[in-house]
Amino acid sequence: MGISLYDATVPGFVQTVEATIGVLDKGMTHGPQLGIDPRQIVEARLHPDMLPFRFQVISVIKHSIGAVECAQAGRFGPPPRTPDVDYAGLQAMLEDAALRLKAVRRDELDALQGRELAFEPGSMKLLFTVEDFLLSFSIPNLHFHATTAYDILRMKGVPLGKRDYLGRIRVKA
Repeated sequence: MGISLYDATVPGFVQTVEATIGVLDKGMTHGPQLGIDPRQIVEARLHPDMLPFRFQVISVIKHSIGAVECAQAGRFGPPPRTPDVDYAGLQAMLEDAALRLKAVRRDELDALQGRELAFEPGSMKLLFTVEDFLLSFSIPNLHFHATTAYDILRMKGVPLGKRDYLGRIRVKA
């Protein structure tokens, strides 16, 4: 029996988004104990040429439920200007993304397999199949941005470990 496009994407998207929710929750819990103002975290960067924590969290959303929605629309573009959202707003956006992911219907996503998706960064246009886009572009980007958000909080002293990043793994019942 093969694995469906839904199986290869949505459960992992949910796992990573929910793990990121947990990572941010730990940041909110431990930040004040460490003397860290959540406003500082939102704009924190690992390196001056990297985008801030806020962008990393929004990109987790863009490359999970946003990727599914773009697959449905057949078009993906770079995110518009990153909204000026505070820490609590980022947490709320992640919660919303998790709910929306859980509402994705297996049959609707699986029906997109083989369809074309255009990625248009600026004047360039890259064509993908939906499955190649999700598996070779969105999943790696999702993990890059989730890891970067995790690393920023870790750099600030929030006590995080690998289990926090992994979230709830799927084990045989």
